[in-house]
Amino acid sequence: MNDHGLEMPVFEPGSVWLVGAGPGDPGLLSLYGLHALRHADCIVYDALVDARILGLARAGSRLEFAGKRGGKPSPKQRDISLRLVELARGGKRVLRLKGGDPFVFGRGGEEALTLVRANIPFRIVPGITAGIGGLAYAGIPVTHRDTNHAVTFITGHGVTGDVPDGLDWQALAKGAATLVFYMALKHLERIAGLLVAAGLPGHTPAALVAKASTRDQHVLETTLAEAARDAAQAGLEPPAMFVVGDVVRLRAGLDWLGASQGRILDPDPLAMGAGRAAETA
Repeated sequence: MNDHGLEMPVFEPGSVWLVGAGPGDPGLLSLYGLHALRHADCIVYDALVDARILGLARAGSRLEFAGKRGGKPSPKQRDISLRLVELARGGKRVLRLKGGDPFVFGRGGEEALTLVRANIPFRIVPGITAGIGGLAYAGIPVTHRDTNHAVTFITGHGVTGDVPDGLDWQALAKGAATLVFYMALKHLERIAGLLVAAGLPGHTPAALVAKASTRDQHVLETTLAEAARDAAQAGLEPPAMFVVGDVVRLRAGLDWLGASQGRILDPDPLAMGAGRAAETA
């Protein structure tokens, strides 16, 4: 039993927990995630894990950075996976801590399969993925019955670092009314161009949410055709989510963080004109 009164699973020596840390705000960490932090012997963490979350780790636990950042020297995925095996075989309670959710563009499946092949026991602890939680912090719901009944999550780059091969851009343009791209900032101009060429109107509302749910969160409301230019002018830096669709218009009424800083919310945001929304931090 823990101080919150819930029965928690035992974090056994020689096992690995793959835990999603959420989009950034430590308050979005799950109770299982906090439990793992308080019991792990070694924490292998990604670049997008907030330092405040690492600060919750048990005193004496070892922190090992295994972050990947585009365009910078990064550990190879195979080496990270094998390191988890090595630590577990050494009798450690190993916490693999990932931003967002391990199974949503987090390569958690690859690491878990490596553990299976090595006969290492493991547990998956889901986290709040940035494509949902990060957009919620921007005041953008991924679904709303007046705009869409489906949402598509897409990675902004593939294994090679380029725009993923094999995507059916016409299907994306004609499919779900809300598109959410992860890690799309580097290829934003090309992604937007492919969607417009596939038939999605350039005036479609869009937004970029950089450093979602952290103290440095920045939200840029724009349109599909102007997104790349506006992002460059604003100096946005990754990590950033890119969302396309009419749900972006709801931010005028649902920007709860902006409201706490004095923004006047629109009670009927979908009734406003089709003009560009202003940039807000």
